[in-house]
Amino acid sequence: MADSEIPVPPGGKNRELTPEETAFVEEQRKLRVRGLITLLKDANLNFRWHAAEMLGQERDPEAVGPLIEALHDPYVDVQWLAAKSLGQIGDLRAVDPLLEATTAEDKWLRAGAAWGLGNLKDPRAVDRLLVLLKDKKARVRREAAWALGSIADKRAVSILEETLNDPDERVRDAAKKALASLA
Repeated sequence: MADSEIPVPPGGKNRELTPEETAFVEEQRKLRVRGLITLLKDANLNFRWHAAEMLGQERDPEAVGPLIEALHDPYVDVQWLAAKSLGQIGDLRAVDPLLEATTAEDKWLRAGAAWGLGNLKDPRAVDRLLVLLKDKKARVRREAAWALGSIADKRAVSILEETLNDPDERVRDAAKKALASLA
């Protein structure tokens, strides 16, 4: 058995872990997060984007700083996944960097930032997300509409209603769902 494998306790998988087993599981998780943070700075692009994605799933606040740095990675794949992972972690330290990322040149980073802000549900993001509803890229508009519905701030209602006339069906659908969540 490898060091990282957790033995199946006597009594099966449904029994509660002992404090020692719980501590072991937590230490293994922390080691995994530290390893992913190291990979986030690796020269290999594939390692960086996988690490950016997996850190969001771990939801560990220790990853927030490195993921904020990854918003400036030379490759948009890493930037976009870092933005989404920051939203998954849910730490409000990510709000300002994600707000800044909504003005990025690349549509994927703007879309990822909108998604991350929607998960953070911070009302400070509403004004910037309203601007993104007018973005030239449909993907960005769709993510902004979803995020506004997630934040559920009444300031978005009139502009979301205008978005029901968007030329892209998926954007219109996202606006419709956002308005339903605001109702």
